[in-house]
Amino acid sequence: MPSTTETPVFTQYKAFEKLQKLAASPLDLTKTGVLNPERVRCMVAESAGYKMLYATERVTPEVVEALQELADEAGALSWMQRMQNGEVINYIDGYDSERRQVLHTAIRDFYDNPNTSPAAQEATAKEKKELERVKAFIDKIDIEKSFTDIIFIAIGGSELGPKANYLALEHLLKPGRHVHFIGNIDPDEAARVLDALDLKKSLVVVVSKTGSTLETNTNEALVRDRFEQAGLRPDKHFVVVTGEGSPIDKPGRYLERFHLWDWIGGRFSASSAIGGLLFSFALGYPIFEEFLRGAHAMDQAALSSDLQENLPLLGALIGIWNRNFLDIQTLAVVPYSSALWRYAAHIQQVDMESNGKRVDRQGRAVTFDTGPIVWGEPGNNAQHSFYQLIHQGSNPVALEMIGFRDSQYGQDLEVHGTTSQEKLLANLLAQSIALATGQPNENPNKTFPGNRPSHILLAEKLTPHTLGALFSYYEMKVAFQGFIWNINSFDQEGVMLGKVLANRVIERFVERRHPNTGAKSFPLGDAYLYHLEQF
Repeated sequence: MPSTTETPVFTQYKAFEKLQKLAASPLDLTKTGVLNPERVRCMVAESAGYKMLYATERVTPEVVEALQELADEAGALSWMQRMQNGEVINYIDGYDSERRQVLHTAIRDFYDNPNTSPAAQEATAKEKKELERVKAFIDKIDIEKSFTDIIFIAIGGSELGPKANYLALEHLLKPGRHVHFIGNIDPDEAARVLDALDLKKSLVVVVSKTGSTLETNTNEALVRDRFEQAGLRPDKHFVVVTGEGSPIDKPGRYLERFHLWDWIGGRFSASSAIGGLLFSFALGYPIFEEFLRGAHAMDQAALSSDLQENLPLLGALIGIWNRNFLDIQTLAVVPYSSALWRYAAHIQQVDMESNGKRVDRQGRAVTFDTGPIVWGEPGNNAQHSFYQLIHQGSNPVALEMIGFRDSQYGQDLEVHGTTSQEKLLANLLAQSIALATGQPNENPNKTFPGNRPSHILLAEKLTPHTLGALFSYYEMKVAFQGFIWNINSFDQEGVMLGKVLANRVIERFVERRHPNTGAKSFPLGDAYLYHLEQF
């Protein structure tokens, strides 16, 4: 492991000083002639079926060159190669930490130019066997026609990614199949799902890497109880995806057990057996394979030394420019595709759980901003919602927009000379231009200051392949930013404290319902419970 003395601080890179000087008088997109056709044609990068149109970012060739130098000084590509090779990079040097490999790329490394490192090949072989088991299991279900509905019980990364990806391809749903999600511990969510189902025809997939997730274990118990009340045996309906040897990895308790390896983080797990089960049941295994191919293609692009062919690295660097040098605190992810309506939530977790860190890999408190606040909704809906703040609010917001030339269903109508898809794309392009150029007006209420940065990720069509590439783009982009900031993007200690305290409050609930159970005193918890009792 590198020592503290060998590891430079982000703010001490030579390129950092150069970028600071460039940021002292950044490009003004509102000036006449800046956003010209030549700039728009030149500021394009391309990877794995996507083009990034970034002429509406506040960057110049000099800024991009300095950002490249920053990535080089930080060894960003070297870190990416090490990650994909299976080196242990999930650590905080000198402190207790997970110290694991980060090998979610290995679980889709079945195609062109696979990684040749022994660790990556071992991981790939292990996952390939697991996916073969998934395929055989779903093939049997398809033949027997035993289930029509799947109930997916998970939370956090185990649900957000799989759900966002499934919804993005829901138009490919197999005839007679239905998908339902139970994530929130709120009992109303489970009741809403279960009350509408024929449990005899329902397959339940329980996902928890640790096997100890409070919400998932509680929801599983609730759903099991409903099956038992209906006279059904849960072991004939329930399937689990969990870590080997976890508390719920029990023979005889489930119809089938699948495993998630310790070198795959939950928020990076949708391309594992978790996504394999969901996609195969709902859409078919070939759809899942195309998704994996797309993700693998972007994984490969992330290793390219040519910035114009490495969208994840370019996206990461633009994000660092906006966050650290233009002092823009938030990133709005706005897909101009209704199918991606839950994608911002997935990206929010991938980014904020990964890079929401205040110490570097040596345990030192950072003196600069790390991960941005990520949020968003689909356009055009967003234009009738929060775009008011983005256009005329006091705090600039960076935008990452996603668009597709063609619609998924291909069902459209020409109205007033254009189709709905053309109108959708027109709004995407127009918003990017309007945010950049603004609009002066004698009436201050009608003045748009402009100079609001954005870029567009554009692909031909939202397919399983392009969805996989988009999924990987964000994983790789976030990893690159962590490498450059010298933080560990692969643990999530920040989610633990609330869980620990929640369990202590739960103990007090138990004590009040069943006295003399020996719950420990928790004055703050009791103080809050007092308020509940007043209702």
